[in-house]
Amino acid sequence: MKLVVFLFLSISAFAQINPEKINILRDKWGVPHIFAKTDPEVAYGLAYAHAEDDFKTIQLTLLAGKGMLGRLKGKEGASVDYVVELLHCREIVKEKYKTDLSEDYKALIEGYVQGLNAYAKNHPKEVLVKKSFPVNTEDYMTTVTLSLSVISGVDGVLGDIFKGKIKTLESFKAAGSNAFAISGSKTTDGVPYLNINSHQPLEGPVAWYEAHLCSEEGLNIIGGLFPGSPVVLHGVNENLGWAHTVNYPDRIDVYQMEINPANKYQYKFDNNWETLNQKTVKLKVKLGPIVIPVKKKALWSKYGATVQTDKGTFAIRYGANQDIRGMEQWYRMDKARNYSEFYKAMEMVAIPMFNTIYADRNDTIFYVSNAKIPLRPTGYDWKNTLPGNTSATLTTGFHKLQDLPQYVNPESGYLFNTNNTPFNASGEKDNLKAEKFDETMGYETHDNNRSMRFQELIAQHQKLSYEDFKKIKYDSQLPEKLAFQTDLSEFYLLKSAEHPAIKTQIESIQNWNKKAEIESKGAASFLVMYYYLFKKLKNTESGFDTKLSKDDCIEALTYVKKYLVDNFGKEEINLGELQKLVRGKDEKAIWGMPDVLTAIHSKPYKNGTMKAEAGESYIELVRFPKVGLPEIESVINYGASNHESDPNYASQMDLYLNKETKKMTLDKAQVIKDAVRNYHPK
Repeated sequence: MKLVVFLFLSISAFAQINPEKINILRDKWGVPHIFAKTDPEVAYGLAYAHAEDDFKTIQLTLLAGKGMLGRLKGKEGASVDYVVELLHCREIVKEKYKTDLSEDYKALIEGYVQGLNAYAKNHPKEVLVKKSFPVNTEDYMTTVTLSLSVISGVDGVLGDIFKGKIKTLESFKAAGSNAFAISGSKTTDGVPYLNINSHQPLEGPVAWYEAHLCSEEGLNIIGGLFPGSPVVLHGVNENLGWAHTVNYPDRIDVYQMEINPANKYQYKFDNNWETLNQKTVKLKVKLGPIVIPVKKKALWSKYGATVQTDKGTFAIRYGANQDIRGMEQWYRMDKARNYSEFYKAMEMVAIPMFNTIYADRNDTIFYVSNAKIPLRPTGYDWKNTLPGNTSATLTTGFHKLQDLPQYVNPESGYLFNTNNTPFNASGEKDNLKAEKFDETMGYETHDNNRSMRFQELIAQHQKLSYEDFKKIKYDSQLPEKLAFQTDLSEFYLLKSAEHPAIKTQIESIQNWNKKAEIESKGAASFLVMYYYLFKKLKNTESGFDTKLSKDDCIEALTYVKKYLVDNFGKEEINLGELQKLVRGKDEKAIWGMPDVLTAIHSKPYKNGTMKAEAGESYIELVRFPKVGLPEIESVINYGASNHESDPNYASQMDLYLNKETKKMTLDKAQVIKDAVRNYHPK
C-alpha cells in the first residue's frame, strides 16, 4: 500500500477556510482546475474535488494514520495499523512537526484536511468507518510518514523478515517508469521537450489523479498526484516541469541483534546490554460482522523498528521515518520558478527516493538520482544483514544532494531514465562513472530493455521534431538485443523442424518483430511465456539471474501451446485477444507488455485473458516555447472519476488506447472559457 498524505496540530490553530472563496472548474474531461487566492484554499478545493471523484480510495490512505484500517479490512488492515506503530510513524510526527515543517506548509496541510472533513460531513453515507472523521493534521501526517516509508521499500523488507527470507549473519519493485528531457539544442524547433511518463497501478492508492492547482500566491501547476496528496507530485508549472521514475539505491539497512540468552528483550550494544523499548499496540480487527480487540507488542532499539522471529531478532533503519518533510519538498518543487529554486527544493533530500528529470523554459535540463541514503562507514557489507551490536553500524546522517549522481545540460542534449542505472543517462561521452561515487550508496548499474531501446531510437536523430519525440515515447518495440534479467537467447537457437509439437510456438516467437502491438501473434505467445517464466523463476534460488536451458525453453513453449489451446481453442492468437484494458463493463484490446517503452503489466482475468493492472497510466508531454506558457498535452488510462455512473469514469480510455492526448493549459482565462462546470465546494 503505497500512498502520500500528512500532519499534527489542532484544527483550531488555523483559521477556518471559507469554501465560497474557492472555485472548482471541471473541463469536459472532468479534470478539476482549482482556483483560489491562497495555497491553503486551493488545497481545500483539491481535497474536496478529489473526494468527489474517489473518496473511497482517499479514506483507505487516511485510515492507517488513525489506526483504523483493521476495522474495515480485517486482519490485512490491522497489519498496516500495526506497522504504523512499529515504525513509530506517529511518534516521529509529534517529535518533528513543530521544528521541521514551515508555517506556510502547515497552513497548506490544514486547508487540505479541512476540505476532507467538509466532504465527509456533507456525505456521511460515503464514510467507510464510523468515527473516522474528522481527521486532524496529526492523523494525516502519520499516514504520510507511513506512505514515504512504503515508497522506500520498508514493506518488502518487513515482509522478508517475517517470512524468514532475510539473510542471517533487498524488495520494492514498481512496474517501471520512463522520463526524458530533450534540450532545445537537439530539437528542430529549438525548444526543450519533457516526457512525464510514470508507470503505476491503474487503480488504487497509488494510481494517478490529474489536477490543476492555481492560487494568487505563485502556485499554478498541472500534473499527477496520488489519493490523499495535497500537492502535485510531478507535472509542469508556468516555468518548469519534472518527471519521476523509481530508482534502486540502498536506502534501508537491516541489522541482526545479539540477544541476551537470559532476557529476550535485551540486546548487546558496544559491550553493554540495552533494553528494547516495548509498547503494547491495541488493534481493532474486523471479523465478519464484529470488531474484536487484539493486543500486540511493538519493539524499538537504537537502530529503529525491531522484530523478533524464529531466525533471530532484526532491526531496520531508513530515512523516511526520520524526516517528515517529503511532502513539503514536493510543495516547494511545485512553486519553484526556475532551476535555482527547484534545485534548492531538491536540496532538502526529504523525498526518500525517485529519479527526477527536469526541463524548463530557459532550456535547462537536469537529472538527479535522488535518494535519502545514510552516510555509511566502509568495512561492512551494507547490501546484506549488518551486525546490530555496535555503534559502528549505527548511521546518524545522510548524503547531501551534491553527493548523488546528477547531470545538468549535457553536451548530448538529452537526459533519460527508464529505471536503469543513473550512470547511463545521456550520450556516452556525458555519462558519469560509477566508480567516482561512494560505493556504500549502492546505486544500480544495470540497463534494461527500455533504456536499450531508447538509445536505439535517440541515435537515429541528430535533432528531433516534436513528432519524433512522441514516436519515441509511444514506441512499443523491444531492443534488437534483449536485456531481460533472464537470458532468453536459447529460445532463438531452437530449430522448429526438430520440435514439431511446438513448431508453431517456436516460429511465432522467432519470427516476431518484437513489437507489442494489438495485432501481433508473436507478442501474445511471448507474453504468455513471459508470465509463465516469471512465476516459475521468482521463487527459485537463482531468481531471474539465470540462463535458460534448451529444456527450459521447450517446457515453456509447451505451456504456451497448452494455454492457448485450452483457453482460446487455437495455437496462436493476437495480443489484443489476450490482453484487455477493463473499466466497468468495458473490455478493450490493449497493446504493451513489461519493459517496452509503452509498458503494460497484466494479471489473469477470465477465460484465459489478462487484465492490464499497471504500467502506462498518467502521461504528460510538455513543450516549452520561447514565448508564452508551456504547451501541455496529457492523458490518463481511464478518466477523472472513479464512479461508474459518472460520464468521466472512462472518458479518456479510447484516447489512451489510441495513443492520443488531450490539450491542457495553465491559462486561467482559457480554463474559465472552456469549463463545463464552475462551482464552490460546500
